[in-house]
Amino acid sequence: MRKGATSEASVHWDNWSKFRDKDSCQALLEMHLPLVQYHVQRIAVGLPRNVNKDELRSHGLLGLYDALKKFDPTRDLKFDTYASFRIRGAILDGLRREDWLPRSLREKTKKIEMTIERMEQEKMRSVSASEVASEIDLSEDEVLSIMSESFLANVLSIDEENKDSDTNEKVGYTIEDKKIDTPESMILTEELHKHLTDIIHELNEKEQLVVSLFYYEELTLTEIGQVLGLSTSRISQIHSKALFKLRGVLNKYLN
Repeated sequence: MRKGATSEASVHWDNWSKFRDKDSCQALLEMHLPLVQYHVQRIAVGLPRNVNKDELRSHGLLGLYDALKKFDPTRDLKFDTYASFRIRGAILDGLRREDWLPRSLREKTKKIEMTIERMEQEKMRSVSASEVASEIDLSEDEVLSIMSESFLANVLSIDEENKDSDTNEKVGYTIEDKKIDTPESMILTEELHKHLTDIIHELNEKEQLVVSLFYYEELTLTEIGQVLGLSTSRISQIHSKALFKLRGVLNKYLN
C-alpha cells in the first residue's frame, strides 16, 4: 500500500474510533470490500449454482461492519485478520438460516452416497467418480459437482437439530466446550491427520497442488488458475476430484 493511502486510512480509523464518523466508516468499508469478495469466492466454491453471490456479499458486508464496530485499533491485531473471522462467520451464519440446498440435490447426494457405499462393499476398495457415474447414469462431472456442492452442507449441519436426542437442542449446543484437549480427542485428531495425509499422498500432482494452494496458501480458484496457467473451471474440476477422494475421511470426521 502506498504511503498516502496508509496515512488516509489512519485518519479514517482515528475519526471512526473517536467520533464514529459516518464518512470515515463508509471509507473504511470501501477499503475492505476486496476482503469480503475474497471470502465470498472461497465459500461459493462448494455451493450450488442457485445460491446468489449478492446475498453472500450482503452477509459478508454485515460481518465487515460488525468487525468495524467491535475492532480495537489499540490492540496488537491486524484488522484484516479480525475482520476475516467476522466476515466468514456472517456468511456461514446467513447460509445456516436459509434452505440453500435444493431438495433435488439432497436426493441426488443421498443416491450417490448409497451407490458409493454399496460399490465399495462389493469391490472392497475405494471407487472413482467415473465408476459411480456409470452405475447411476450420470456424467463424471455431474457426480463431482453434486458431491462438491453438498460437502458444505455437512459442515453447516452442525446447526441442525439433533435427531438422536429427545430434546430439541441443536448439535452445536451439545458439543462440549473444553479448552484442553482430552487424550481421546488428541488420538482421534492424530488419526484423522494420518488418514488425510495418506490419502493426500495418493492424489496426483495437480490435485495435491490445488489442495495445498487452496487450503494452506488460501488462494482462490481463479488465483490458482493464474498460477498454474489453467482455467478456473478446470481448477474447480481438479478441486472437486480431490474432495471426492477425501470424502470418506472428511465425512467420517464431520458426521
